[in-house]
Amino acid sequence: MDASNGSSSAAAPRSRPLSIRTKPRAPAADTDKWTADDSTAEEPVSPTARLMEPVYIVVTIGLGSPLDLPVFTAHMTSGLPRYSRFQSIQVTEDGKPRWARVKVKVEDHIVVPTLDPVAVAANPDQSVEDYVASLFTLPMDRSRPLWEFHFLDFPSSEATSTAVIRVHHSLGDGMSLMTLLMSSASSAADPTRLPAMPKQPERTGAIYAPQRPRFSGIMPFLAWVCSYFVLAWNTMVDVAAFTIRIIRKKAIAGYSPAIAGYFKLCAFIATIMFLRDPHTLFKRSDDTVFNPPRRFVHRSLSLDDVKFIKNAINCTVNDVLVGVTSAALSRYYFRKSGNSNSDKILLRSVLPVNLRSTPSLQTNVNMIESGKSDDVAWGNQLGYIILPFHLAMHDDPLAYIRKAKKTLDRKKSSLEVVFTCKMSELFLKMFGVKAGAFIFRRMFANTTISFTSMIGPAEQTNWCGHPVVFIAPSVYGVPQALIMHYQSYGSTIKVILSVDKEIFPDYSQLLDDFADSFRCIKDAASKI
Repeated sequence: MDASNGSSSAAAPRSRPLSIRTKPRAPAADTDKWTADDSTAEEPVSPTARLMEPVYIVVTIGLGSPLDLPVFTAHMTSGLPRYSRFQSIQVTEDGKPRWARVKVKVEDHIVVPTLDPVAVAANPDQSVEDYVASLFTLPMDRSRPLWEFHFLDFPSSEATSTAVIRVHHSLGDGMSLMTLLMSSASSAADPTRLPAMPKQPERTGAIYAPQRPRFSGIMPFLAWVCSYFVLAWNTMVDVAAFTIRIIRKKAIAGYSPAIAGYFKLCAFIATIMFLRDPHTLFKRSDDTVFNPPRRFVHRSLSLDDVKFIKNAINCTVNDVLVGVTSAALSRYYFRKSGNSNSDKILLRSVLPVNLRSTPSLQTNVNMIESGKSDDVAWGNQLGYIILPFHLAMHDDPLAYIRKAKKTLDRKKSSLEVVFTCKMSELFLKMFGVKAGAFIFRRMFANTTISFTSMIGPAEQTNWCGHPVVFIAPSVYGVPQALIMHYQSYGSTIKVILSVDKEIFPDYSQLLDDFADSFRCIKDAASKI
């Protein structure tokens, strides 16, 4: 459902949605039993998963056929054992949270809501949007694994029916969830095989690791060695720059000498905690609202056009997406604020980075199919980069892409992502969950936006017996007013916005700015 102008309808459920269950949702006596010495006792909850307490993933999937609930349930029941987290809950043993395996019945996690039929008939797109927006108000049953499937079995402008998946982020990150979804899918062209995935990326190590030379000889070897010096230099500059900014702002005043010294050593964390972005129309003036009411909207772009721009400028797909985002936010900001187009504003974004040494979705799905699901790097394997976004009006639309490429190339040649991951875990272990949660909260509260991108199947797929029209993932549970996701699927790429509806009442116009900016950049690239 591409968002369009229109007022909110009364399609949101008036009470807790009705599920297909016919019995009260009371945990069975044997559902949650576990002991430390039986097969249900598993590993401790990771530090990253513990920090994800307020965060939920919401994935809207457009289906090309009406809902066939028995077929879907049968597929999920057979595929569920592949991922232990979907069969686990968090329990506390000796004050330490651990994952415990429990018995799961798929039907207990399926919700088929009853919506206002008049509102659905009048505007089905708005009904879907309203329902997805209502999910953040509905608590999840923590006596069961924290995942749900919601089905809206009526046609919208893009799909015949709609599935909405809600998953607690502690169960896994976007790569984990996409791996699980694709292992339950098949090619629409040939249902006997898995969906075709995009070409595996060239890197086979961490994002920051310099690639080994492809050719022999002294010059390629020297270039490879120099890349490590560049990596070290950029990391030193990042930490030094953050430290200088902290000292100038006296951000650590009032803390004990021990903690202040620790902050100096972990300057990047202190930057996240204390150095706030300027107040703009993209931020709430009060950052104490950690989970504001949200709308989840999306718009389709041509993936072929993204690749055309990439090839024209000799950059990456992510360079193009970051550049398009800068252009769209600039267009929206200067129109809304009335500020001079000559102004230049720097905002910061939290950019989650997949730290898996093998980032290929195809590799993960193949391991599951070959019975090696335990070898897949499940869970949350994330580091974070603080990515600057420049708001400015450029005469040349391609300037946004070139600026994005320069910024991302610089970030790739830095260990910032490793520091943010490892030092956050260290801080959590040294000072406890509350201190770690404070860092996590301030990282988002002191920046303006979040930005992610995910690779999906390269062809049309069937998921649990249903044709997939589009995939639109998003999240809620962080204080930022604007969260942006890009998701590729087939020949399209979705831009998905999770917006604070009080800050962005005209979110449809913001989506138009993405489409208009993308068109201008593509037209400029065609003239090269």
